[in-house]
Amino acid sequence: MAYTLRRQGCPLGAVETWVFDLDNTLYPASCGLFPLVQERMNEYICRLLDVSLDEAKALRAQYFREHGTTMHGLMAVHRIDPHAFMAFVHDVDLSCVPANPELVAALDGLSGRKLIYTNGSVPHAENLLKHLGISHYFNDIFDIVASEFSPKPAIAPLRVFVERFGVRPQGALMVEDMAKNLVPAAALGMTTAWVRTNVDWAAIGSDADHINYVVEDLAGFLSAAGGMEREASR
Repeated sequence: MAYTLRRQGCPLGAVETWVFDLDNTLYPASCGLFPLVQERMNEYICRLLDVSLDEAKALRAQYFREHGTTMHGLMAVHRIDPHAFMAFVHDVDLSCVPANPELVAALDGLSGRKLIYTNGSVPHAENLLKHLGISHYFNDIFDIVASEFSPKPAIAPLRVFVERFGVRPQGALMVEDMAKNLVPAAALGMTTAWVRTNVDWAAIGSDADHINYVVEDLAGFLSAAGGMEREASR
């Protein structure tokens, strides 16, 4: 099964706006890209604070837990330049991210607007979408800069996102690998889809009732939605 329906929301064949997270959602967490980014974060912290690698790893994890993202923690505690941080940590080789022709085909058959909502940067998102060959399917990108550096799961930037793009929450579906990041989307009335990965911390809160769909295979899920759209239009 590509997905499981946990509770009813907007029918898949009637979704007007698809809101996608980027990292570990549009590519498999198992490919190892995010650990490469984490290694760059460790290196950045080592250089910034002149600490050992083990100390850097501990701080990275601590700031992630306490502030939502490592960058947000570094901004709060050490007043770093977030633009310089993102340019450094996203300077990674994307060759580990596999091609996904099934995802390409699923997006091609899916109607409605498709937007990226990410804690990363626009350049990082653009690079990944280009690498995956799916840039042309997405209408726009709302990144951490647009969020005024307030990371998920903060609800205030999601409200800004909804207003900026004229999203009708009841007709929107948000896809995300971190279960807790779907809480504000559900609070605004969006339908939610949690993409299950092999990352333990991404599953925190996944047993709560704010999740409509549990997705095992994103391409299969989107392909099914496209089929429902076509059926509804007959």
